[in-house]
Amino acid sequence: MTPGDRGVPEETVKGRPPLWNRHVVEDIWNKATLGRYRIQGGATRLRVPCFDDLTFVPCTLSRLPLEGYRERCETRTVLGNRVASKPIVLDRPITIAGMSYGALSKTAKTALGTAATRLGISTTTGDGGMLTEERAASHLLVYQVLPSRYGFDPAHLKMADAIEIVIGQGAKPGTGGLLLGAKVSPVIAEQRTLPEGVDQRSPVRHPDFIGPDDLQIKIEELREATNWEKPIYVKMGASRVSDDVKLAVKAGADVIVLDGLEGATGASPEILLDHTAIPTMSALVEAVRALEELRVLGEVQLVISGGIKNGADAAKALALGADAVSIGTAALTAMGADAPNYVDEFHQLGYEPGDGSMWHTGLDPTGIATQDPELEARLDLEQAADRVFNFIAAMTLELQMLARACGKADVHDLEPEDMRALTFEASMITGIPLAGTDFVLTPDAIAARVAAILTKGGLTGQAER
Repeated sequence: MTPGDRGVPEETVKGRPPLWNRHVVEDIWNKATLGRYRIQGGATRLRVPCFDDLTFVPCTLSRLPLEGYRERCETRTVLGNRVASKPIVLDRPITIAGMSYGALSKTAKTALGTAATRLGISTTTGDGGMLTEERAASHLLVYQVLPSRYGFDPAHLKMADAIEIVIGQGAKPGTGGLLLGAKVSPVIAEQRTLPEGVDQRSPVRHPDFIGPDDLQIKIEELREATNWEKPIYVKMGASRVSDDVKLAVKAGADVIVLDGLEGATGASPEILLDHTAIPTMSALVEAVRALEELRVLGEVQLVISGGIKNGADAAKALALGADAVSIGTAALTAMGADAPNYVDEFHQLGYEPGDGSMWHTGLDPTGIATQDPELEARLDLEQAADRVFNFIAAMTLELQMLARACGKADVHDLEPEDMRALTFEASMITGIPLAGTDFVLTPDAIAARVAAILTKGGLTGQAER
């Protein structure tokens, strides 16, 4: 079985997957041979409640839709205006997530910055610091402050347009970054002050703060260092979302970046991808509720990431209360649109073209997730930037199309009322009625409905007994 086979339905026993299916057996054999857990790139392959479980209910007789060819639909987005004197102004509510120079090639990072500039959006650095070429290519660059401090340079803080303090990520919350030795080239080793060719495991905690009170001091330090101009983001993996969001707000964050379970990574123990964090849609609902409870919804912006793959996902995220979305895997997939040209090389590695599970190997035939000079030479910078630009431009058109269909002249005016849930889980998570009903599947609502049915049938006393 190849890694690409994972997630394919197995043979069933009486209509149900067997406990000891082929993947489980394969996993045990691998661990028995390796003596350690399995590592891969990309994201989980588990099916979890997601934005696909919601559908829009556009205008018909009850409301008026907008004409796409002559009525505007605004996409302008402002992030970080709570305290900072120079908030980030985006032409559309989409950002490019933090991905390191190391996990990605220099050409790939520079192409992301080039595309972001043309789109009027921001891109983000990553573990390992600021790449000079990326800064030059990027009109708006968010500088990450990570626990590892690899490549960290205080001068780069002033060169950035916003600062993002990384507490964790959705693919592996509660653990540090991982860059396998195959990608620790001489250049990467020098930039991060690491031994060449040795696996790099980043610390899990910041060296200079251990809790929310310390985070508040760190945010104030970063504001002072940047003359109170730069917005301060706090990025977290989706875990104990409500408490974490409230603590980050109390610490003074201008923007919360929340990364759900479906978020990807350059390399991670496989077990973390499948068995940690909560789904992106669920995390978004919790975060919005937390901001509402603190009465800062709209004052503190919320950027959601993790599995955002098209304009529909972005539209649903905004309708649920996000101010913007952040994409990583989708941008890299767009950049590697020529992956089918290297199908034989992918198969030799045991993967299918476009499968992010192979990013940890450092042998990406498309030249994106590699430090191999020969492989990187295959990636044409301008062509790569064009592909990312085209994808996000198309994604924006999809977002506007759905907003206009719902009668909205601004994508930020989308709201939960514009949607219906397609599954019981989605209805219970979001509080949106199940399609075909006016019923919201919350525990309280279910209890009330059962009580009403019992009362109508004269069974209340019997049920109580």
